[in-house]
Amino acid sequence: MAVENNDKVAIQYKGTLEDGTVFDTSEGREALEFVVGKGMVIPGFEKGIVGLNEGDKKTIEILPEDGYGPVMKELVQEVPKTALPAEITPEVGMMLSAQGPNGQMIPVKVAEIGEETIKLDMNHPLAGQKLTFDVTVEKVTKAGEFEEEEETDDDGCGPEGCASCSSCGGH
Repeated sequence: MAVENNDKVAIQYKGTLEDGTVFDTSEGREALEFVVGKGMVIPGFEKGIVGLNEGDKKTIEILPEDGYGPVMKELVQEVPKTALPAEITPEVGMMLSAQGPNGQMIPVKVAEIGEETIKLDMNHPLAGQKLTFDVTVEKVTKAGEFEEEEETDDDGCGPEGCASCSSCGGH
């Protein structure tokens, strides 16, 4: 029962960066469940499990283009310090939320602090990173043997979405 597109899978995983830092894991939680081929997880994660069987373990290495993309310089913007609420004292590395053009909240990271301005980085925290996932396939349900639930709005944050993504703060 090898994993194919449109199959529903349950996966245990641990995601690490090149330096070995764990950025996300299913440890202590239920397995991540998703339908393969529906874009519910990053492309490299999905491609990496196709062909595996229940019980298989694999290490998947994902380059930025199959993960969260490259770092885009145009997503780093300089804004006046006065644009921040008065109660916030910015620090480099601090995560803040900004409102996007459609009213959605966008996580931004303070990249640099100047005298009158700060640079905010709107790239995904994992953009430009090579990711490694150690995965174990717990269950494979073949297409047609399960009822698909209504898809939720997923912005591609982590293999399991933003709800439990430790790297972005859960937007």
